[in-house]
Amino acid sequence: MERTGGKRPWLAALLGTFATGLGHLYLRRWRRGLGWFAAAVAVSYLLVPMEATQALLAGERADPVALAPVLIVSLASIADAYVVARRDQRRARQSDGVHGPAADSEGSSASATEGPESDTDLSTSATPEAVKSAVGSEGAGSCPNCGKELDPELDFCPWCTTRLDSTDRTDG
Repeated sequence: MERTGGKRPWLAALLGTFATGLGHLYLRRWRRGLGWFAAAVAVSYLLVPMEATQALLAGERADPVALAPVLIVSLASIADAYVVARRDQRRARQSDGVHGPAADSEGSSASATEGPESDTDLSTSATPEAVKSAVGSEGAGSCPNCGKELDPELDFCPWCTTRLDSTDRTDG
């Protein structure tokens, strides 16, 4: 399956575990990645005792409680890299015009009521013949694209946002 987002969230998180901010650099979020790295250095300098830092650098056993602030910043950076990558993937899918549950390969489904972008994006258009057969003589029917029930007062499918020409509807 083709990836429309380009960058994989799991890879951004994995790279972030090797070095704080590395996942953001993979996502080409340079300032954000350097910001997370600078935050880890600042927290290490300000909140971690010098003895714990020296023990860690010497390869000796360091107090894990003393190193907790740096660990917290690193975990927050990993989570942020994952969330940013997921958001970028979702935006790329929406800009490609891919909608619905089949669009997301990682299990979560996007619904038509998820955000304002999906309500206004009428990027697909049904053929007039498909609209006529779907709408029928009663003015209601199913969408030729997704097969769900249509509202006769709308000129698009409220489920998949397929544009339906109102001139193609037949009155009963």
